[in-house]
Amino acid sequence: MDTRSATAKRNRSHAVCVPAPFQSHIGAMLKLAKLPYTEGFYISFVNTEYNHRCLLKLRGAGALDGFPDFQFQTILDGLPFTDADSSQDILALTDALRRNMSASFSNLIFNLNYTASTSNVPPVTCIFSDGFMSFATNEAAQEFSIPIIHLWTIPDCSFMGFKQYRMLRKRVWRL
Repeated sequence: MDTRSATAKRNRSHAVCVPAPFQSHIGAMLKLAKLPYTEGFYISFVNTEYNHRCLLKLRGAGALDGFPDFQFQTILDGLPFTDADSSQDILALTDALRRNMSASFSNLIFNLNYTASTSNVPPVTCIFSDGFMSFATNEAAQEFSIPIIHLWTIPDCSFMGFKQYRMLRKRVWRL
């Protein structure tokens, strides 16, 4: 690769996509990640160790090949290693993520930006974060002055429930 094309690659936009570590959230974030990817963004898709192992076991080692400029990054979920076929304890996962994810995610952003000058991966220019992961991603976005966009993957029915909660509460309590 010549110097001009290497410089052009480093000057591209680089989005880091962080889903909540649940199947429907990962699927929704992958769909979102395809949009900037087709517009020329470099994409780093962040999975927990557990979900990364599940993906590799399901699809094989080549599952992550074939998409130049789309990389999967693995981040600590804070849980002890278990068989990828077992289901996760949601409460333990949530607690572990709250304790470990913020520092792990900040380290990932630091490493991506630090190695950008010596690799073909551009520095991070934006973060797409699942709304449920804001406790871990907002701090890094602020620390590195990176714009962040939150994706809320809840269904319309749930959204309307949240939206109408106050009104419903007033009506019920008034009776």
